[in-house]
Amino acid sequence: MTRPEKSKVLSPGILGKVGELFGVGRAGAVGILLLSVVALTGAIAFCVHSAPSTTITITCGPEGSAFAGTAAKYAQVLAGEGIKLRVLPSHGSLENLQRLADRKFKVDVGFVQDGSADVPPEGLVSLGSVAYQPLMVFTRGTAVESLAALNGKRIAVGDEGSGTRKLSVKLLEASGVKPEGATTFVDWAPDAAIQGLLDGKVDAIFLMGESVSGKTLRQLMGTPGIHLVNFAQAEAFTRRFSWLSLLKLPEGSIDLAKNIPAQDVYLVGPTVELVARKSLHPALSDVLLEAAQEVNGKPSLLQRRGEFPAAMEHDFPLSTDAARFYRSGKSFFYHYLPFWLASLTNRIVVVIVPLLVILIPVLRVVPKVYRWRVQSQIYRWYRAMLALERDLFNHVPGTGTEDLIRRLDEIEQAVHKMKIPAFFAEQFYALRGHIDFVRHIIAKQEPPRS
Repeated sequence: MTRPEKSKVLSPGILGKVGELFGVGRAGAVGILLLSVVALTGAIAFCVHSAPSTTITITCGPEGSAFAGTAAKYAQVLAGEGIKLRVLPSHGSLENLQRLADRKFKVDVGFVQDGSADVPPEGLVSLGSVAYQPLMVFTRGTAVESLAALNGKRIAVGDEGSGTRKLSVKLLEASGVKPEGATTFVDWAPDAAIQGLLDGKVDAIFLMGESVSGKTLRQLMGTPGIHLVNFAQAEAFTRRFSWLSLLKLPEGSIDLAKNIPAQDVYLVGPTVELVARKSLHPALSDVLLEAAQEVNGKPSLLQRRGEFPAAMEHDFPLSTDAARFYRSGKSFFYHYLPFWLASLTNRIVVVIVPLLVILIPVLRVVPKVYRWRVQSQIYRWYRAMLALERDLFNHVPGTGTEDLIRRLDEIEQAVHKMKIPAFFAEQFYALRGHIDFVRHIIAKQEPPRS
């Protein structure tokens, strides 16, 4: 006797339980399990692959520079989040830019002075500006207020490959000062340039603020005959070069007791951007900007509290993650959970929600399709029985019913071969009962035997 699809009555097993849950047979249960396993495996693989690294590499500046000091402070803040910041010293902005642009070089972020890139490399984005970088020009002898007055002088413009040299040469050329005739450009590093000015070997030096410590600044401004250039054309420079800012060094800000400087001094300087590769994980972008808020948000000689970091675009487009951070801060989970737990929770939510959106409709449709398929098989034989019963009513009583019986036997044999899940047992047995009912009617139509 044919019976519904094999299943253990007392212990149906995993396939039987899945089949009963979704109203499908063994094949349907296998399909649902396979689909679930594939989806779960994909979700796990995504979670593992999308996990943020716990190490960030930053290229900063020369050892002892303000860039290097800022990076060291970032490292202390990030350590509290369980993230290691690997600090790589460099010659400055140009080398930082070269490292970021070179995909073979393992670095994630770096400090880049605006105006360093004539053509910004592809694949780099800004996390925002983190500080002003004032340009300080010191001269010997008579004080000057314009760079054009340096014609015919010996000028230390910064060492080769540095952002200082690139900016200095650009501003000098805009002022009509070129290395020709009596005018000489000397490629010296900051320490050598400072000593050269004190010794009288050069007439002027160009220094970026990150290369000048407070002690050095006081020494230079306190030395007779050495003057800090007060840029009379500061605003004109900022109009010519949009990435320059107009900065003011207030009277007495270096030394209140000695009133150094004796008057407000106007400077120009680019901002410094924290530049990253586009591949930087959003979670790492958030913690870096949070560190920048803590480190760079403090007041100084040239900036107010909370002025940096800022969503200012110059050479590089602001990343979408940074723009979101400036609008609304860190992602929800990172506000209330430790970094590792927030990262895990965020990835689970990112995976599970879309997975449920896809799986729930699929798991709802599959049983319906399967039920339609099984019911269509049952209805097929019901249609065959209805046709047989119509022929039976048109049958002449007393004549042979062999053909009707043969057709009914074929229907019964086909029904016995059907594989029906337990979910459809009621309809299956009802069909068999109806077959017996029709057979009983046919038996009444058989002619009496002689």
